[in-house]
Amino acid sequence: MEKLAREAARRRDIDGLDDPAPNDSMPDELWDAVPADPRATEQAPRPIQQCRLSELPDHVLRVECVRCFRVVEIQKADALRFYGPNAVWKDVGQRLLDQTCTNRTGRHEEDGCWPSWRR
Repeated sequence: MEKLAREAARRRDIDGLDDPAPNDSMPDELWDAVPADPRATEQAPRPIQQCRLSELPDHVLRVECVRCFRVVEIQKADALRFYGPNAVWKDVGQRLLDQTCTNRTGRHEEDGCWPSWRR
């Protein structure tokens, strides 16, 4: 163990890891510019599957199954009427695929369609 400790200390000395970091003094204006940037307050757009039906901009909503390559479409007006404006598109799309799913194996882990959420 002592031999390993000496070897590690020797490597540290060779690599210069014990040297203190150089003092990079940046002006305070640069540090203040980052939080003051208007882009810093913007929120990243949510993925489409996490949006509520009332927040979706498209008139036709489409979900595709990655497993069987089936595509199910529904008009936004119909989806709002059937599921309500507060329904999440992920739940609605999964329900639409599950209602017409043909891939039934009998195993819970493998049953059903695998949705792909793209615009």
